[in-house]
Amino acid sequence: MNISLIIISLFLLLALSIGILSTRGKKMSMEEWTVGGRGFGTLFIFFLIAGEVYTTFTFLGGSGWTFTRGAAVYYVPAYIFLAYVLSYWFVPKIWKYCKDNNLISQPDFFASKYKSTALGILVAIVGCVALIPYIVIQFKGLGIIVSQASYGTITPVMASCIGAAVVATYVMVSGIHGSAWTAIIKDFMILIVVIFLGLYIPFHYFGGIKPMFEAVELVKPELLTLPDAGFSNSWFTSTVIFNAIGFYILPTSFMVILSAKSAKGLRKNAITLPLYTILLLFIFFVGFAAITVIPELEAAQGDLALLMLAIKTFDPWIVGIIGAAGLLTALVPCSVMLMSSAAGLTQNMYKVIVPTASDKHLLTVSKLFIVLISLIALYFTITGGEAMAILNIMSYSLIVQLAPALFLSLQKNNMITKQGAFTGIVTGVVVVLIMTLKGLGIGDLLPHVPQWVQDINGSFVALIMNILVMFFVSLASKVFVSVKQPEYEDVR
Repeated sequence: MNISLIIISLFLLLALSIGILSTRGKKMSMEEWTVGGRGFGTLFIFFLIAGEVYTTFTFLGGSGWTFTRGAAVYYVPAYIFLAYVLSYWFVPKIWKYCKDNNLISQPDFFASKYKSTALGILVAIVGCVALIPYIVIQFKGLGIIVSQASYGTITPVMASCIGAAVVATYVMVSGIHGSAWTAIIKDFMILIVVIFLGLYIPFHYFGGIKPMFEAVELVKPELLTLPDAGFSNSWFTSTVIFNAIGFYILPTSFMVILSAKSAKGLRKNAITLPLYTILLLFIFFVGFAAITVIPELEAAQGDLALLMLAIKTFDPWIVGIIGAAGLLTALVPCSVMLMSSAAGLTQNMYKVIVPTASDKHLLTVSKLFIVLISLIALYFTITGGEAMAILNIMSYSLIVQLAPALFLSLQKNNMITKQGAFTGIVTGVVVVLIMTLKGLGIGDLLPHVPQWVQDINGSFVALIMNILVMFFVSLASKVFVSVKQPEYEDVR
């Protein structure tokens, strides 16, 4: 076993130990396991939400997309900044409603707002399906990190299997408490590793950041700007808007919101988190450097750019620290993803089938769901071949279908009925799946429209269909109900 693999293994054991110790002295009810008894202060929420930003997609996929797509990768910090701005206004409302009604999951929120058990079941299923591609990203990232950092001692498939087993065990034992404590270590490591890589590599190979971009401009100038077609300005703008809407609607972000102690802490984080997100630029610097430093790397292997550059540049012990940081970027967010998916299915599907189930029984069922979801995600990790960023965009395309019903439910007079919300979400999800499986975009559906229209994120088609069906069915159901109301004679 080389020194790099030893360091990674030690950090993995450290994370497991923290997860186990974090639950000492706590009675692990469903509320405690999922949302930490709603007792997390501003600092814990900061690190947990930051954990949703610095995942393996950011660590590997961010540098990988920079290597293959260049300037298009700037959509990531842009949509995250916008998401934080939006969250300042609507996230405290969600927190207050869930606290007042003792809700612990996203499907709980929908079921309560629309007084519909069926809608709660649908949201639980959609949330789980939407998160599986994101969990796949984490498992795939784990495989890449451990395999590369161990210098091929462990294969990517074996590393993904080990990682899946560790993550599942970790979250079953610790719940959100382990994720919160490990997130602190993870984010401090990311802070050090990302800044170090983003500054050292450009200065080591080029003498500075400006000379690095000048070197890229000589060999691939097209990567420094958005193209006129494809990943163009209209694609960029539409994707930023779309992902910003979806960021806090992801079941993981939703669960972190509910674990907060106060709405004031959530607003503070909305103000401070954009500063932390600026660190993403250092990841992108690594990707730009790889364009000229390791030109032999093929575009299809873009996700390997950061680690291959690290292996080329540093001694094994430094590669081990980088790999350990990457490991934690998978462990923390993946644990929350598994937990939020499992909690939603347990609370809003299993509990409907078995209404007499005790809290302890539901907690056990949630842990069984974690095993099942992990196995499904691991299967797609081993057999799937999509790039990380494409998987990420698909996750948002699915989860954003919940946005219209959620935002309108925050209004005092919500005109959307439970029938409208249900059929709108189903319509949007079906359209997303069809377009994704068939590889369709707006250009395929409307080949004669201008190029800038064709480049708009195709997921807007599903969202528009969702909204239209939602409003039509809501109106129709209200008319139907008013017609069905019996007319009583005035006998006075």
